[in-house]
Amino acid sequence: MDIEERIKLIKEVGEEILTEEELRKLLEEKKHPIAYDGFEPSGRIHLAQGILRAINVNKMTKAGVIFKFWVADWFGWMNNKMGGDLEKIRITGEYFIEVWKACGMDMTNVEFLWSKDVMGDDEYWKKVVQIARINSVKRITRCSQIMGRSESDELSAAQIFYPCMQCADIFHLKADITQLGMDQRKVNVLAREVAEKLGYKKPVVISHHMLMGLGMPPASDKKGADRCIELKMSKSNPDSAIFMTDTEEEVKRKINKAYCPEKIANENPVIEYAKYLSFEKFGKLEIKRPEKFGGDLVFTSYTDLEKAYVKGDLHPMDLKNAMANSINEMLKPVRLHFERNQKAKELLEKVNGFEVTR
Repeated sequence: MDIEERIKLIKEVGEEILTEEELRKLLEEKKHPIAYDGFEPSGRIHLAQGILRAINVNKMTKAGVIFKFWVADWFGWMNNKMGGDLEKIRITGEYFIEVWKACGMDMTNVEFLWSKDVMGDDEYWKKVVQIARINSVKRITRCSQIMGRSESDELSAAQIFYPCMQCADIFHLKADITQLGMDQRKVNVLAREVAEKLGYKKPVVISHHMLMGLGMPPASDKKGADRCIELKMSKSNPDSAIFMTDTEEEVKRKINKAYCPEKIANENPVIEYAKYLSFEKFGKLEIKRPEKFGGDLVFTSYTDLEKAYVKGDLHPMDLKNAMANSINEMLKPVRLHFERNQKAKELLEKVNGFEVTR
């Protein structure tokens, strides 16, 4: 695969790339650059964290990237996930990994590392303190959205230190690329700001799209990354998210309730899931409907689907039925894995029994 093909694949992942010129230079200099993503294990894993994550990781590794997942158990603890119970957070991290194994993530060039394993490392903490020393509390607080918080929230002392640690992770893992969601943009920009001051290589930031929740979008004048964060799928409202181990009936119920305005594609979660999930996973979307309503259709292009929908040639209920079937097909291997694999089954039972906190 030549440079142009590799860049094309990576651009399919990156809704925003800081910067494309730096990415090209990196790929010219390094055949197998390292990308990282950190995740807080909290609650059940949803479609955005599961299927979409697997799709994006597979594109990155196909482009020659080595992908390091940072299982951020201590970060979840600091952010009071799972009620601040570190053992529950670690169990949930194992559950996340089982989901990714089952949903089609190619593990050939993927490595899972745990933050707990560096908490006794002096060199790691030197990086954290260096970052903390050259930044004001105000500058660090501006990164609070990476924890699912706003700048107006009252943050604990641990949460104020959190961005310094996340920034240090990038340098500690020797990551050439940070490949996280748009909601993590601010801390990745912080890493780019401090890198040269501290003698580290500035990371290329590849921020992927955030899947919308299923509810009606809130009215807002926000744009770009801030609007993506407003719209993103959330675990705090279970009906706004489809989880990777939801039953077929739950998926159908949630999709049927979803916001899906007729003839409108913009900020329509159902048609967005077709674009980012069905066409990426299967390369098509099959519409089943009676002959009196036009008969069955097969769309092999998202552009054609959007045009038909906006024109009114495709009814919202036909789209919803098709997406419920498509998502259930994606989730079938995951359901089977958690039914048949004893370790996975036990992990899911434990996670389902945990009370989820923000």
